[in-house]
Amino acid sequence: MKTSDFMYELPERLIAQTPLQRRDGSRLLVLDKHTGACQHRHFYDLPEYLRPGDCLVLNDSRVIPARLLGARPTGGAAELVLLRDLGDDRWECLARPGKKLRPGAEVLFGDGELTGRVEDVIEGGNRVVRFSYQGIFLEVLERLGRMPLPPYIKEQLQDPERYQTVYSAHPGSAAAPTAGLHFTNELLDKIRAMGVSVCFVTLHVGLGTFRPVKVEDIEEHEMHSEFCTVPEDTARTVNGTHAAGGRVIAVGTTSCRTLESFAGEDGILRSGSRWTDIFIYPGYRFRCIDGLVTNFHLPGSTLVMLVSALAGREHILAAYEEAIRREYRFFSFGDAMLIE
Repeated sequence: MKTSDFMYELPERLIAQTPLQRRDGSRLLVLDKHTGACQHRHFYDLPEYLRPGDCLVLNDSRVIPARLLGARPTGGAAELVLLRDLGDDRWECLARPGKKLRPGAEVLFGDGELTGRVEDVIEGGNRVVRFSYQGIFLEVLERLGRMPLPPYIKEQLQDPERYQTVYSAHPGSAAAPTAGLHFTNELLDKIRAMGVSVCFVTLHVGLGTFRPVKVEDIEEHEMHSEFCTVPEDTARTVNGTHAAGGRVIAVGTTSCRTLESFAGEDGILRSGSRWTDIFIYPGYRFRCIDGLVTNFHLPGSTLVMLVSALAGREHILAAYEEAIRREYRFFSFGDAMLIE
């Protein structure tokens, strides 16, 4: 299959620039993956499509203020975006300006409160940077870093918590698992009260989720690795749900990729922690999930390919066309889709 098979035309005015005042007030396109039929609802209607005995799996990773604006000691601005924690105060980073940030170069942040030294240039031009600081790194980031909003969002975010899910717990993501932004605690309580299990996985969102596909043959695309965890109680709940005939519905492509990475050919979900570079596109046989709550994704992206694997490329592109015609809001702060 070709990348061009997953392209569509999106008017720029439909790219959501700010979140809605009410998290669960976004629109919800409900797509039947077997027939392609669409229904148009609101996110607060989601419980109507869940059944007692189902299981909802959410990604509880928390976005860190991963964008650092600093200066080189010799003068000139520099920017680093933290992508992946390599351990020992070393991070894989996006770096600007790349030509000035060669191995050995230093960048100062907050009057020297934090210093980054470039150790290596790796595949794709990313830098390995070792940081020096006093105290706790995440606390330093909270003071000096900014929320790394996607480049298609031009508006300033007034409340940084609106780029976090209400259940975020484990810091480490460079971008939000955006399908979860629609949930409120009240909505989750209502879902639990129905007899639907709610459990969590963790995938720290990095470059892998958003890296553009630069090859025409999608099978030649290489995903970036991201770190993920399936707790024992989540594995037990998911396996029990399937054994009892319930459905497992992933919230977001990151939850989906985590579950599929830890499920065996027998469909049994195993607990554990590891890196994943799973790439899901049409032809993939799903082992774990039965449905998916997701946002609308960028043309030609690996995420459009993933949802096409679940519901069929023709059904997805037709649903996107319908969403555009009805002027749904797209991307991170946009509306949602339930594929069932």
